[in-house]
Amino acid sequence: MTTVLTSASPLTAADRCDRCGAQAYLRVVLLSGGELLFCAHHGRKFEPELKKIAAEIQDETERLTAVPESSPEEER
Repeated sequence: MTTVLTSASPLTAADRCDRCGAQAYLRVVLLSGGELLFCAHHGRKFEPELKKIAAEIQDETERLTAVPESSPEEER
């Protein structure tokens, strides 16, 4: 998915996928106004269609594989 940086606030655990209710990692701001939230799975599934109708895409899927900085060295 192409990342477009926006001034939007970071997504939190309270942000849920509009398709399945899982935690959202993508915010799609539509050309027509409004926004949609997607989990990583549905973001990838609908990527071709979303690119056609999106003004901006906020992609935070890298958080799924990031190692928290506060993890002890032996857990990394």
